[in-house]
Amino acid sequence: MRNSITIAILFLSVVTVTSCSNSKKDGAATINDLKAKIEKEKKEKATNDAELKKLEADLLRMDSNTAMAAKVKLVSTMSVTTQAFEHFIDLLGRVDADNVSYISPRGMGGQVKAIYIKEGQFVKRGQLVLKLDDAIVRQQILAARKAMDGIKTQLNFAKNIYQRQKNLWDQGIGTEVQLITAKTNVESLENQLVAANEQVKVAIEQLNTANVYSDVSGIADRVNIRIGETFVGATQIGGQIVIINKNTLKVKVNVPENYLIRLRTGTPVLINIPDAQKVNIPSSISLISQSIDANLRGFMAEAKIPSDGLLKPNQTAIMRIKDYSATNAIVIPINMVQTDENGKYVFTMLKSSNGKTTAHKVPVIIGEVYGDNVEIKSGLNAGEQLITEGYQSLYEGQAIATDAK
Repeated sequence: MRNSITIAILFLSVVTVTSCSNSKKDGAATINDLKAKIEKEKKEKATNDAELKKLEADLLRMDSNTAMAAKVKLVSTMSVTTQAFEHFIDLLGRVDADNVSYISPRGMGGQVKAIYIKEGQFVKRGQLVLKLDDAIVRQQILAARKAMDGIKTQLNFAKNIYQRQKNLWDQGIGTEVQLITAKTNVESLENQLVAANEQVKVAIEQLNTANVYSDVSGIADRVNIRIGETFVGATQIGGQIVIINKNTLKVKVNVPENYLIRLRTGTPVLINIPDAQKVNIPSSISLISQSIDANLRGFMAEAKIPSDGLLKPNQTAIMRIKDYSATNAIVIPINMVQTDENGKYVFTMLKSSNGKTTAHKVPVIIGEVYGDNVEIKSGLNAGEQLITEGYQSLYEGQAIATDAK
């Protein structure tokens, strides 16, 4: 029995080993088949690729139009024309009045006793605007007049003595010294009387300085003073009383010094005042300062503008100064111009006799630039077709086609 069991186990082991051996053989055969198939496919693909390249090369040699069509780029063009071109310098400035008066006293100023105007009131030239304290000056005038009266009395007495002394001298009585002394006293008192009279005039003039008058006609823009305060006129923040005449206005701007040779009196300008919605007011330079500001590195320029109720001194204004103009200039958009190591250039479209169009790189020399436009001094001629879209990646001789839009 034991022998029978042993034989059975041995049989099963042999069967199992045989089965495993057969499975390994079948797997190895499958892998080899796949490898062979892959190698075959690679060879077929390489043959097909080579054949495809050969066919493409034959096609390119046989049909050059096909090669060109593969590289054609779509562009847009515009015809180059001549036109008037103007260049402006845009500068920020302010509105000012020709007649702005900062009222000041003729003397040292003083305490205000009365004010005769108020802000917003129209004031005539020569009108009394306020009165200062004049009590001390009046006392000085009174004292000067009394002193003058005393001198007059002494002068009359001296003249009487001189006349008596002269009468005695004519009769041979008295000495010449007495006569000369009497005459000298008269002359001295006459000189004193003249000086006293001048002192009275000075005191009266000082009294007049207590009355402050307007030296222009206009609107009282500022009356920053009250009774009892000290009136001195101009202060660090402006004037205590300011009279503005807006009949003649002007715009003042600071012009950088590098524009000095481009400006002169009479240069045309356009004035824009945004807050008042005033656009392109025509004018011209009426005044150019004769010195350069050391801090701003510029010079002052002025242009007169018509009076307007909407315009006020110190209002923001923009002055457009025309410093260059050309009647028949070639002008193109500035973004059409490109730059390389050789300078500026643009692309134009050339059309051959067979109807093909290509890009042509044209070196140009630019002139003035204003806004979005630039003046072309040389390189372009009227009638040429300038490429305006699609020019960024073009190269010389590249085939192009125009956008039909």
